[in-house]
Amino acid sequence: MRIHMVARKMKLTKPIKDFIGGKIEKMREYADNIVWTQAIVSVEKKTHNAEVIMHVGHQTIKASAASDDLYSAIDKVMDKIEIQLKKYKGKTKNHRAYRPHDFSDFSAIVGPKIKISVVKDVSSKPMNIEEAVFEMEKTGYNFWFFMDKPSKQMQVVFKRLDDSYGILQPLKK
Repeated sequence: MRIHMVARKMKLTKPIKDFIGGKIEKMREYADNIVWTQAIVSVEKKTHNAEVIMHVGHQTIKASAASDDLYSAIDKVMDKIEIQLKKYKGKTKNHRAYRPHDFSDFSAIVGPKIKISVVKDVSSKPMNIEEAVFEMEKTGYNFWFFMDKPSKQMQVVFKRLDDSYGILQPLKK
C-alpha cells in the first residue's frame, strides 16, 4: 500500500507523519486490499483540516474533518474512514458459508459407470423380421439391429422374458 501525505500552509513533521501512518496502517484490519491512500492536512486561521482519500479494491473512500487541534482532526477523519471501511467489508463479505460439496452420492443418482466391452459390426442388408430373429438366435444375442425389407427402416428385434419377440421401430412424425 502506498501512502501519500500532503501538508498545506503548514510543515509536515515526523511525528505527524508517524501518527497518520499508524492510523492508516490500523485500517488494514478492516480491508486488506487497500491500494493507496492520500492524506491531506491543512490549517486555516485556527482551524485544522484533515482529509483522507483511500482506494480500496474497486472503490474510493473519502472523508474530511475539521477541529481546533490537528491530531483530533486526524482522529475524526480516521473514525469516518473506519465506518466506511466496515460498511465496505460488510458489502463484500460473502454471507454464505463455504461448504464443499460431497459428490460421492452423485454416482448413485446418475447410475453406474457405462462400460462398453464389445463393438459389433452388423450388415445393414435388408431382411424381413423372420430372418432378423434367425440371425439373433444364431449369434446368441437378446436383440438384433436390422433394416426391414418392406419399409426400408432400421429396426431392432428383441427377445422378451416370456420367450416372445418385440420390435423397436422409429416413430414417424
